[in-house]
Amino acid sequence: MKKVFTKEAPEAIGPYSQGIIVNNMFYSSGQIPLTKDMTIVDGGIQEQTHQVMANVKAVLQEAGATLESVVKTTVFIKDMNQFPEINEVYGQYFDTHQPARSCVEVARLPKDVLIEIEVIALVQA
Repeated sequence: MKKVFTKEAPEAIGPYSQGIIVNNMFYSSGQIPLTKDMTIVDGGIQEQTHQVMANVKAVLQEAGATLESVVKTTVFIKDMNQFPEINEVYGQYFDTHQPARSCVEVARLPKDVLIEIEVIALVQA
């Protein structure tokens, strides 16, 4: 196993890593809308989703993967009523390549953010 860390995404806020590579698969920890300077991005659900996707892209790059190599995403959201807005932003990143996805409404997320996304991706050999 190889631990993944990049300064281009927020540091882990607990005893975990940004992601782990096992064989040729990358498993990310959930990414929330923190900037790499550890501040919550200003704005609503669309702005928060863009920041989460920027963080996802950063950890993927460090792992040797891309959005196109993502096989599965899990999206945790605070309010299912915001799903159309989230989908609009999410679709800008996963347009032609559409990995498998689960989406779950949760009672609360770290730092009271509105969204968290984790990914599983194939690492380039």
